[in-house]
Amino acid sequence: MREITIPISDDVIRELKVGDPVALNGVMITGRDAVHKWMIETFIKKTRAPQGDDLAVYEALKPVLAGGVIYHCGPVVSGLETKEYKFVAAGPTTSIREEPYQADVMKHFNVKGVIGKGGMGPKTLKGCQETPGVYFHAIGGAATFIAQSVTRVLGVHKLDFGVPEAIWVIEVKDLPVVVTMDSHGQSLHQVIEEQSGKVLQDLLTK
Repeated sequence: MREITIPISDDVIRELKVGDPVALNGVMITGRDAVHKWMIETFIKKTRAPQGDDLAVYEALKPVLAGGVIYHCGPVVSGLETKEYKFVAAGPTTSIREEPYQADVMKHFNVKGVIGKGGMGPKTLKGCQETPGVYFHAIGGAATFIAQSVTRVLGVHKLDFGVPEAIWVIEVKDLPVVVTMDSHGQSLHQVIEEQSGKVLQDLLTK
């Protein structure tokens, strides 16, 4: 298993291939539907004007996301009343919901890695080639195990989105993932889908 420290350089990204197991170390953020929609509308397509703390959050996120990682995760967090936050569960969310947004977010913020489950589509795969970046597949159904890799919660933005949808800034140590979409246009998810389709077609025609 290759240990990689965030921020991640272009050279390291280009060395990664589908199937590579990786242990991630460093600071990343969580972000799901509300976060991606907010990023696109407010700062990329600019279809809505910044409101409230939007600009302050944007400025805080830029250095974290440059060479950084977004984790599609809706965590269970303790310590909400005391603000002594701790991740209790941190399993990956199904990533395909972010397909309309992900490539644009990667390009705008220079994001090098996206973590989730289930893979993503052709737009994100193209984004991985252009940015460059990779998609890391995390283990579904292992939320409490993955939470053990979260050593510290450094802060939270947009808590008004709700705990699962907020932007949590976390420090991780040896978070286990596998590269399933790389910067060379390869996607294990696409391969498996094609192979499964052939098997299904064979079964239906027998």
